[in-house]
Amino acid sequence: MSLTSVFEVKRYDFNSSLFSEFQNLHYAKDLWPIVYILSDGNFKEAYVGETTDAYSRMSSHLKSNSKNKLTAVHFITSEKFNKSATLDIESNLIKYISGDGQYKLINGNVGLANHNYYQKKELYWDIFKSIWDKLRSEGVSKHSIDFIDNSDLFKYSPYKTLTNEQRSGLFVIINNLLRYDFKNFIIEGGAGTGKTILAIFLFKLLNTNNEDFNFNEFKDDEYKFVDVIKELKSKYPNPKMALVVPMSSFRKTLKRVFKNIKGLSSNMVIGPAEIANEKYDIVLVDESHRLRRRVNLGSYFRAFDNVCEKLNLDKNICSELDWILMQSDRAVFFYDENQSIKPSDVKKEQFDYLKLKKDTKIESLKSQFRVKGGNDYVQYISKLLDCSLNSQAKIFDSKEYEFVLFDSVSDMVNQIKLREKENGLSRLIAGYSWPWISKNDKSLFDIKIDNEELQWNGVNEDWINSSNAVNEVGCIHTTQGYDLNYAGVIFGNEITYDETENKIVILKEKYFDRNGQVGISDINDLKEFIRNIYKTIMLRGIKGTYVYVCDESLRKYFAEHIAIFKTESTLDFIPKSEVIPYVNSIPLYDLKAAAGSFSELQTVSDCDWIEIPRRYKASRDLFACTVIGESMNKIIPNGSICLFRKYLGGSRDGQIVLVQHTDIQDPDFGSGYTVKEYRSKKYIDDEQWVHQSITLKPLSNDSTYLNIEISENEVTNLKVIGVFECVL
Repeated sequence: MSLTSVFEVKRYDFNSSLFSEFQNLHYAKDLWPIVYILSDGNFKEAYVGETTDAYSRMSSHLKSNSKNKLTAVHFITSEKFNKSATLDIESNLIKYISGDGQYKLINGNVGLANHNYYQKKELYWDIFKSIWDKLRSEGVSKHSIDFIDNSDLFKYSPYKTLTNEQRSGLFVIINNLLRYDFKNFIIEGGAGTGKTILAIFLFKLLNTNNEDFNFNEFKDDEYKFVDVIKELKSKYPNPKMALVVPMSSFRKTLKRVFKNIKGLSSNMVIGPAEIANEKYDIVLVDESHRLRRRVNLGSYFRAFDNVCEKLNLDKNICSELDWILMQSDRAVFFYDENQSIKPSDVKKEQFDYLKLKKDTKIESLKSQFRVKGGNDYVQYISKLLDCSLNSQAKIFDSKEYEFVLFDSVSDMVNQIKLREKENGLSRLIAGYSWPWISKNDKSLFDIKIDNEELQWNGVNEDWINSSNAVNEVGCIHTTQGYDLNYAGVIFGNEITYDETENKIVILKEKYFDRNGQVGISDINDLKEFIRNIYKTIMLRGIKGTYVYVCDESLRKYFAEHIAIFKTESTLDFIPKSEVIPYVNSIPLYDLKAAAGSFSELQTVSDCDWIEIPRRYKASRDLFACTVIGESMNKIIPNGSICLFRKYLGGSRDGQIVLVQHTDIQDPDFGSGYTVKEYRSKKYIDDEQWVHQSITLKPLSNDSTYLNIEISENEVTNLKVIGVFECVL
């Protein structure tokens, strides 16, 4: 039985004639767990569910005003399904259909499954990926899972499984929305603590009909949460709401997200000035530390004054915060004082005053969800920029996060472009230490460092996702609020280090954000803003942060506390006398002479031994090889030394692997070995996975490289030796 036969996806018209088909669906009539998708091609709406009683569930849906207008149902069935599996597949379908953007989901956004069960990773994730591919062929879904993982629709989707901390924060907000003694709520949390996700989740929750919530799978201890949601929906059956986003670029991104969510619309995401147009029951303010006051507003001065006049407020002493407090019955502010970056931002003292009021409730988010380096990395960055790390402090080192300092900006640019090919969403970001001369003349370069010439972002709005972003440099204004996989941060000439005083020093004359410095008389105030800017952009990268420093003194200070990036030319080959295998080094094999050498530890003399990046710990599972040829040049340049992890089991589908096969004739490697992307077709025989065929795909800009096909009869002779980690 092939993998596609492990499950079935069958489409039927969604109307009363469906029930005559149930006689042919033993999964449906035998009370077997199934997953289903209701959809309509005209309305472009869908609903995802799971059930053990398809007959009753379909009958109920046909009586529902929100679902009986849908025209098609896809039943997803399998003899491998159990209740845990169908809940998990349902949850994943909700998340990925929402991120795909093909349909707006009718589903509510509470109760998504997120629990472990037998063979969840070993079996059911592969089944889900195959189901997704089948749905793409049916036209129900459009994009690949990898594409969706990097999309804004997925990252900012309200269909998330909240963490315990986020759920606790949500519970506090809901409970106090039900009370009359609290008017304002301040949710404090640093960059990457999930403030935006919580804001969007809450917004969707309040704009979903009760019948679209699925509370069936809540546990006994969660029914208190269910009760308060129902009470909240009773109190606010149709609330007048707005999500205020101060930054225009991020606002445009969230407008696009809201446009693709059932029950929400892009006009629910507004700028602060729009708050004056009407009163609201509930206002959520994301990035509220970026609300403005009447300082250095440039062309916005007139609009600011007009709003103040409309609201009968004194323009000289009020702020956008005052507008929101005046125009909302309840307001929720998602706030981080350490992300205030310019003089026009509302002062911390005004939020401090709001916190002291009896009708204000405060809640904190502390866990780091964006950066894989976790809270340890966040704290390390703070200490680094506060100059509170002593010379004996241990350099930040994590297997989960790459944090390195570059001696060459060209090397960093090249590495960011390589990470973009490997992972997507990898961008350069710099401090505002260069004027924007290319704004009106695209032939000019703004940033010139050594032999590298770069331009600032070519667009202001949604620059992160613009087509040429990987070749440009963003700033705080085009990146705040966004997630990246890798961020390459350039510390400009406006920031230096005083070794004698052990402190950061700001050179005001080299800072070119005019609205970020005009009116500042105390250099320490400017220093605080600039330090916040760098803290903020160093927390954009999910997988890693690369750093280049223009100022020599600051670079020397950073070099004491950040691991130095080593290029291929500086890759350290350890002298044989100093090699401690798999402690201070890993083996570098010559593939042409490697037959049989991967399975057992070789003697030191059998190969070269090299150091590896600090984010990896030397172990027996790691080894390196030189990858030659152009067959993988989209990811791996010809001649690169690459790090591999020995394959010890698990899914390899979609990964780049080093394989050995007696019949492989690769034009780059010769006989026996190849490095390619692994794709497989599988079936299950007596509860075991069996490969039907394997395709080894080149990832090359040269179209003459063809797939290597391994048939079922040849599969037994193929051995996956290692899984690609990175180019060294």
